[in-house]
Amino acid sequence: MKDVLQQFMDFIREQGVVGLAIAFVLGGAVTKLVGSFVEDVINPLIGILLGAAGDLSSYSLTIGSAEIMWGSFVSALIDFIVVAAVVYFAFKGLGLDKLDKKKE
Repeated sequence: MKDVLQQFMDFIREQGVVGLAIAFVLGGAVTKLVGSFVEDVINPLIGILLGAAGDLSSYSLTIGSAEIMWGSFVSALIDFIVVAAVVYFAFKGLGLDKLDKKKE
């Protein structure tokens, strides 16, 4: 039983499971922060630029009985782009791209 537990601990250390768990938790926190930034800062500024103060996500286009929520889509797109940029620059800035090289 001790041998299996040791193999499990070696697996966790070698495969970077702890780093993955930390990245998952931090990713959730960054997503909340960026979501708030987009909803509370970016969307109202874009709403002002479009001629009406308000939230960008409330803009829609009605065609017949269908309501196309294009503002909500643009808001989610901005949110994705900001999160992807934060992850990319953090990954490159911290040099994490060099850690995932295969051992020879």
